[in-house]
Amino acid sequence: MSDAGDFDAYLKTLGRLTSHVDPTASTPEADRITSATYSLGELLDTDVAGLAAWVRDHPADVPVLGLAVGLSQEKLKNVLRDRFGTTGWHGVARTQPVDLVTWLDTEFDLVRMLRTQLDRTFTFADILVARAGSRVTAARAGASGRRIEDEIESIAYDLGLDYVTRSRFTGRNGRTAPADLIIGDPDTADIVVAAKGFDSTGSKLTDAVREIEEMAEVRLPRQLVLAVIDGIGWKSRQSDLRRIHQLWADRQIDGMYTLVSLDRFRDDVREFATLRRLT
Repeated sequence: MSDAGDFDAYLKTLGRLTSHVDPTASTPEADRITSATYSLGELLDTDVAGLAAWVRDHPADVPVLGLAVGLSQEKLKNVLRDRFGTTGWHGVARTQPVDLVTWLDTEFDLVRMLRTQLDRTFTFADILVARAGSRVTAARAGASGRRIEDEIESIAYDLGLDYVTRSRFTGRNGRTAPADLIIGDPDTADIVVAAKGFDSTGSKLTDAVREIEEMAEVRLPRQLVLAVIDGIGWKSRQSDLRRIHQLWADRQIDGMYTLVSLDRFRDDVREFATLRRLT
């Protein structure tokens, strides 16, 4: 394993994990919402009976009604589970359309909200306000983190190593710690890897540091602990990134990489796996 390099040099290797999204570009999801909204506008009357018939005929478009009353898809799933015992709006729309719409109207004022919004002329300011509160990029944020996990998993697979992902490994005195990649049996892990990629900032970066500190704290002397960290979000939380780099400098973890240095990560994992006869 190589010694910890200069922190500022490491900082310069951090790159953006997610690409910029044109907010005006059409997507399949946007097209579906547009089509559903158009069909809602064609209804003769947006009362409970009319909307019940609509959801029965358009079960896949129930999330549009959720959006009309301020429910994201995830929130819609949660309230559906609470009320109907399932997150599947398709089935509820087909079998209980009246109950579904009546409940949405009683709990979230669906009919009035829908009529008001269908009849309203929206301004550019309204668009920007909605965009400011949008969670459209949430899926991409999750994808950025998974990109690193996918890359390191691919390396473990290519090297022919036995591994598990997103689990916990056992270390000193039977204590456990989380890891995004565990090579070998989690109860007797040989190599454990943290994969932490963020283009945005927030408490999740501090949580990531704590996870890596926990890995370092419970590790056994024979266990290799590595961290693959990338994303421009870390540039806004340099104090957190320095804590991880210091773990490397103090040899509490054995390596710290970004996506551009994954070739070195591959070489280090291969070298250790050969020494331990894991392949």
